[in-house]
Amino acid sequence: MSRPSEHAPGWTRDEMARRVAVDIRDGSYVNLGIGIPELVAKYVPAGREFIYHTENGLLGMGPSPAEGHGDPELINAGKRQVTTVPGAAYFHQSDSFAMIRGGHLDLCVLGALQVAQHGDLANWSVGGPDAIPAVGGAMDLVAGVKSIFVITQHCTKTGEPKLVESCTYPLTGVGVVDRVYTDLAVIDVTPDGFRVIELAPGVELDFVRERTGAPLHAAERLTGV
Repeated sequence: MSRPSEHAPGWTRDEMARRVAVDIRDGSYVNLGIGIPELVAKYVPAGREFIYHTENGLLGMGPSPAEGHGDPELINAGKRQVTTVPGAAYFHQSDSFAMIRGGHLDLCVLGALQVAQHGDLANWSVGGPDAIPAVGGAMDLVAGVKSIFVITQHCTKTGEPKLVESCTYPLTGVGVVDRVYTDLAVIDVTPDGFRVIELAPGVELDFVRERTGAPLHAAERLTGV
């Protein structure tokens, strides 16, 4: 696994996904969003079992297969080929959303365009007149799943912060995000705003604060320093 260069401290995408997996409780039913969240399926800590769900109708999803070894009819909601684990079940998409809306999933891991300091999430449109909306099942997920983790790069490609005081993009949900994992830090969403609980290797707290568009508090026992 390649490490970031000295000019880009922090976790790689795979390291971010592995870090999320560390915080998933044994036996959890977990939905993974499109993009970086999909990588979480590759990482299950020893001794734990996660049951991954995809809203197009599969419970017991495994990671993507090696190139050329997949089934083109076995895909996740992002149209990426996946595998299954023993005991996996297939069902209609309406049944899948009944699981989501009925509160039967423990955790959802989503990507984000913006996360506001009190947990508002924007992840489906930039709101421009030529934007292509791609809400998918995200609004159902943030409303029906017990806990919401966001995994995302800390800033956009142009350097704009994704963690902000208030979202400027159309909202997916209000006050729904519990924790954010970026390439720079692990950050809890609290009633008092963002609180960093862990820093990525080689990252200083001030470095993260400079790249965050809202006040950033630090936990008393900050790890990674």
